[in-house]
Amino acid sequence: MAAVSMNQLIVSHWSSFTAKVQRTTPDHVLDGCNLDLATVVAAARHGASASLADSATTAIAKSAEMVQASLDRGEVIYGVNTGFGGSANTRTGAVEKLQRNLLRMLQFGIISESRPIKAVDPATSQHQDITQLLSQSALPLDDPVAATCMPESWVRASMLIRLNSLASGVSGVKKPTAETLLRLLQKGVTPRIPIRGSISASGDLSPLSYIGGVMQGKPTLSVWTRDETGNRCLKRADVALAEQSIQPVELGAKEGLALVNGTAVSAAVGALALHEVLGQVALSQILTAMSVEAMCGTDESFNPFFGQVRPHPGQVESAQNIHAFLVKSKLVQHGGEAEEGTLRQDRYSIRTASQWIGPVLEDLQLAHQQITIEMNSATDNPLVDVNRGGKMMHGGNFQAKAITSAMEKTRQAVQTIGRMLFAQCTELINPATNFGLPPNLVAGEPSESFIWKGTDIMIAALQSELGFLANPVGSHVQTAEMGNQAINSLALISGRYTLEAVETLSQMSAAHLVALCQALDLRAMNIKFLDVLAPEFDSMVREAFSLHLQSSQKIEALQESLWLAFQKRLDQLTSFDSPKRFSSATEFLQPLILKSLIASAETLITLQSWTQRCSARALELFNMNREAYCSHPDATPYLGTASSRMYRLLRDRLGVPFIGNKTAVTPKAESGEFNWGNPEAEQDSSKSTTMGGLIGKVHDAIRTGALYPVVVECLADVQPGTASADQERAEITKPVEKETAPIENEERTETKKPLESEPPMQAEKPVEDTKPIEDTKPIAFQQPSHKNQKLGLQPAVVKIDLVEMVVV
Repeated sequence: MAAVSMNQLIVSHWSSFTAKVQRTTPDHVLDGCNLDLATVVAAARHGASASLADSATTAIAKSAEMVQASLDRGEVIYGVNTGFGGSANTRTGAVEKLQRNLLRMLQFGIISESRPIKAVDPATSQHQDITQLLSQSALPLDDPVAATCMPESWVRASMLIRLNSLASGVSGVKKPTAETLLRLLQKGVTPRIPIRGSISASGDLSPLSYIGGVMQGKPTLSVWTRDETGNRCLKRADVALAEQSIQPVELGAKEGLALVNGTAVSAAVGALALHEVLGQVALSQILTAMSVEAMCGTDESFNPFFGQVRPHPGQVESAQNIHAFLVKSKLVQHGGEAEEGTLRQDRYSIRTASQWIGPVLEDLQLAHQQITIEMNSATDNPLVDVNRGGKMMHGGNFQAKAITSAMEKTRQAVQTIGRMLFAQCTELINPATNFGLPPNLVAGEPSESFIWKGTDIMIAALQSELGFLANPVGSHVQTAEMGNQAINSLALISGRYTLEAVETLSQMSAAHLVALCQALDLRAMNIKFLDVLAPEFDSMVREAFSLHLQSSQKIEALQESLWLAFQKRLDQLTSFDSPKRFSSATEFLQPLILKSLIASAETLITLQSWTQRCSARALELFNMNREAYCSHPDATPYLGTASSRMYRLLRDRLGVPFIGNKTAVTPKAESGEFNWGNPEAEQDSSKSTTMGGLIGKVHDAIRTGALYPVVVECLADVQPGTASADQERAEITKPVEKETAPIENEERTETKKPLESEPPMQAEKPVEDTKPIEDTKPIAFQQPSHKNQKLGLQPAVVKIDLVEMVVV
C-alpha cells in the first residue's frame, strides 16, 4: 500500500467526517472490515447512524450455528461450558445461565448520582445524627456523574466498534443479538457505563457488560435517551427499550462472552482522542507559521534544503506546510541575514519547529494505523474459524496492547506539541524575546495594563500538567484475576488520560491563538503608525538641519540613519509608557545628529527645539493611530493566507476582539455602565469581559470541532497539486535576480509594494544622491516605510534582540 502523507490523511479524514455529519453520504454499512475513524467520530458525537451489510448478517448467523454444532459434538469451549479466567477448570451444561451470570459478575462499576444538598441548620444540627447530617449537607468534591460515568460519546463509539467486530462473523452471536445492538445505536439509546474498572486485559469486560445488560433490558441499569421534545434525558433500561419497541435479548451460548470480551471501549476512546489530536497537530503548524510572522522571523528555517539532507518524512512535510503558509506574508523575512548585534537565526521554538513536529506526525500516522486495524478486528475469545468447519480457536486477541501503544505515542505527541506552543507563546509575551512588541502584548500603556501576564502563568500550569500526563500508563501493570491476567494492557486508562491531555492542550492552543492575533494586530498597528510618521519625520529633519549640516554631509543620509535608529530605539523602549518612550527615543538621536552638524550655539538650540517637536508629534500621531486602529483593527493585509484565515475566524466568527485597555474592565454602577443586581436587565457583557472568557470562546470552538474546518482548509491548500502549493514551490525555486548596483539593504529582501490599506505617499522631489550610508547596517525585519521607498531602498528594518538592550 502506497504511503499516505499526514496532510492527505487529515484532509481525507476530515472530508469524510464532514460528509457524515452533514448527512450527505448514506449511513455506513458495517461488514467487519470497513470502519474508519470518521465514521466512529460522526456516530459518537453527531448521531450518525449505521447498518449491517447483508454479508455480515449471513456470516453472523453462520458462526452462531457453528458454536451450537461444536456444543452438540460435546466439545469443551472456554466460556461456553467452562468457567472464566482462572476458574476455567469448571464445567457446566447450563450454557445460557452461564452467560447471564457472566454479565452479573462484571457489572461491578460505580456510578454516582447527583443528590440534593441541604444547608446545615445551626438550630437543629446539634441534635441530628452526624451520619445523616454529613450525607445531607456535604458539598460534592467533583461532579459525581462526570467523575464516575463515561460520556455518552465514548459509549456510542464503543457500541459501533463492538458491532463492527461482531459483523466479521467469527464471534458466535446470533443475528437478533447483533441487530438489537444496532437498534440501540440507531435509536439513540445509550447505556451508562462506569468510567473505571477495566484493565483492558481480557478486553474491556466490565464496561461492555453494561451494554450487554441494557440489551437484556435490566431495570437496575440506566440509559441516555431522548424525550418527546428531543432533549437528552436518563431513563431505566427496560423503560427505554419498551418506548423504542426494542425486544430484550435472551443470551444464548457464548453470546454474553462475545459481547463483553473485546477491546471496543479502549479502541473507541482511542479513536476519539486521535481525532482530536489530528486537529491539534494540524493547528500547531498554523500556529507556528503565525508565530514566525508575529516574531518577524524568517522562512529560511523551513527551506526544502534541510529536508533534502535529512529526509525524515514528517520533518519534510511539516516544513513544506509552514513554508507554504508563510509565502504571502509581509511580516517575515523571505530568506536569511540579520544585522550585527541581533540573533542571526530565530530561536528554537520556531526555527526547529519542523524537526520537532516531524516525529509527531510519524508517530500519529502509526497510531492511526493501529487504531484503524483494531476497529476492524475480531477481539474476543474463543473465535470461530469458519474456514475450518467452525473450529473454536482459543487465543488472546482481546489483549489491547496495540491501543496502549497508540495512546502512549499520541499522549507523548500532545505533550510535545504543547511544549513547543508554550515556548512560542511565552517568547511572544516577553518583551525580552518578542522583537519589539510591547510587554504583555498590551495595546495601551505598559504601566496601566498587565492583562496577558495572567495568561503567561496559565500556560505554564497547562504545560506542567501535560508533562505529568505524558508519563506512560502501560508500565503500571498489576497482576489480576487469580494470577491469570498477569499482563494487561491498561489501554482504556491510557486512552482516558490521552483525552485529558488533549483537553489541556486545547486550552493551550486557544490561549496561544488569541495571543498571536493580538501580536499580529500590534505589528499591523505599528506599521501603519510608522508609515504615517515617516514623511513627517523626514520633513522635520530636513527643515531643522539642512542649513546646519557640515559640508561633507548629505541631508538624505542623515534622514535615513536617523529614521533607522529611531525605529530601533522605539523597539528597545516598549516597556516605557508612550510619552517617555518617544521622548527617550528622540533624545537618543542627538549624538548622531551632532556628528553631522556644524558646532555652534545655534545648532544646539535647533537640536533642542527639534527634539521636543519631533517627540511631541510622534506621540500625537501614535495616539491618533492607536485609537483609529483599535476602532477598526485589521492585520490581514500583512499576513499569509493561513494566518489571515485564522485571524478572521477569531475576529469575525468567534467575536474575539483586539484586546485593549477598555476590553476587559470592571464596570461601575455609579457611572451607569452596569445595572447591578437586576436579574431582568440585559447587561453589556463586553463591559466585563475576562481573558478567560475570550480564550474560552476559542477553546469551545476547538472542543466542538467548529475551529477545525478552517484549519483543514489551510492544510488542503498546500497539498501538492493545488494552486497554493504550486505557487509555494515557485516562490522557493525562483532564481534570485541580481541588481547591477545593489544597495546594501537590498541584498537580503525582495522589493515590497505599498499595501492598499496604507495611506497614500506624499509626493517628493527625486533624490539625486542615493549612495549607501557606510554607517548604516542592514537590519533584519522590514517595516514598510515611505521614507525608504523614496530613497530607492527597501522598507526600514526592525529586529531587535532585547536581551542585549541596556537602557540608561
